[in-house]
Amino acid sequence: MNLTQRILFAMTLAIALGSVTQQLLLLPELPSWLAITLSEGLAGGIFYVGGQIFVASLKVLVVPLVFVSLVCGTCQLQGQSSLGWLSLKTIGLYLLTTAIAISIAITAAELLEPGLGIAMTSSADFEAPLPQPLSQVFINIFPANPVKAMAEGNMLQVIVFAILIGLAISRSGTHGDRLAQQFQDWNEIMMTLVTLLMKLAPYGVFCLLFSLFAKQGIGVIGDLALYMITVLLVLAIHMLVVYPTLLKTFAGLSPAMFLRKMRNTQVFAFSTASSSATIPVTLRTVEQRLGVNNRIASFTVPLGATINMDGTAIMQGVATVFIAQAFGLELTLTDYLLVVATATLASVGTAGVPGVGLVTLAMVLQQVGLPVEGIALIIGVDRLLDMVRTAVNVTGDATVSCIVGRSENALDNTIYNDREAGLAGLNTNSVETKV
Repeated sequence: MNLTQRILFAMTLAIALGSVTQQLLLLPELPSWLAITLSEGLAGGIFYVGGQIFVASLKVLVVPLVFVSLVCGTCQLQGQSSLGWLSLKTIGLYLLTTAIAISIAITAAELLEPGLGIAMTSSADFEAPLPQPLSQVFINIFPANPVKAMAEGNMLQVIVFAILIGLAISRSGTHGDRLAQQFQDWNEIMMTLVTLLMKLAPYGVFCLLFSLFAKQGIGVIGDLALYMITVLLVLAIHMLVVYPTLLKTFAGLSPAMFLRKMRNTQVFAFSTASSSATIPVTLRTVEQRLGVNNRIASFTVPLGATINMDGTAIMQGVATVFIAQAFGLELTLTDYLLVVATATLASVGTAGVPGVGLVTLAMVLQQVGLPVEGIALIIGVDRLLDMVRTAVNVTGDATVSCIVGRSENALDNTIYNDREAGLAGLNTNSVETKV
């Protein structure tokens, strides 16, 4: 099997075995020693540790890869005006796709009415975090201490610092040329590390999903089935209709080839539920599989992992209508417009980590006067939906990267249309791969 097939097989096997394990743990006649072995030895032991090590291995590459790659990309830009125009196009496209996503979500939720018949209990509780003022969000983009920003994984600050370093290198003559070559060498090394890590993907995916489904299972759906169906339906429409339409309209590229090459990245995102942790894989796919030049991809991908939260926006749109219906409250047209605006702006500066959508959802609910404790209704299934919407998020990052790359004449059509491009070293039958 090639890498995609191995990952999908591992994912399917993990979900099946994890769900069976969770059902076994519910049996009252299950021997205690077997219950401890399954829950603490496997789900909470071996496979949990293996999954966390896999995610940590991904995360350890994020900051150095983004910094090195973005410095290399900025060095290749022709002046500050080029960077400014590139930034405007990228951010504009990300905000556009987010606004489209939440608009479709609200429309679908109004049509399907997933919240009708849901009895809201008085014991529901959720402690809402205090939202930051918009002014503080923009202030936090600029680093006061770049080392601290890297240590904390503050991607917007890392991006700004990398751009400044790249601009300084491009203006430093022969000194800058020497340093730029070193960054290029480091960039190749980081990409090699990503390739090595991708070979271990099937094992990491299995560990992550087995541990999750063994603890949570698929029995948490219950009354939330229609809510989950609504969210998944809109996520599918956005990924399979909206993105391909934008790709074909603005870049004239084949959506089928794009979706085919994004499968590995989508599975990575699904298993980690973190756009930030998937950055190394997304960046490799965009550059080596889709043919986007490093000077574009190094900027659009990490920025997208930070501000492009289309999947999260879809959840927020459906959840807002769902909670309003559960409480029997009516939303006006002004409220809907406020939800679209708030959710779109809230995506700026939001970390691409698991569960962050619930934090921004609290901000959205507060803006339209809905009870924040309604979030308690969807917490049980949010982890499962979070995996799917993360796959949508990284697909959006790659879509915008291709569109911007094409508009900047920085996309290689030969690589894009080559099904085997970027697969060197991944789908071989060597001993190294089998190990």
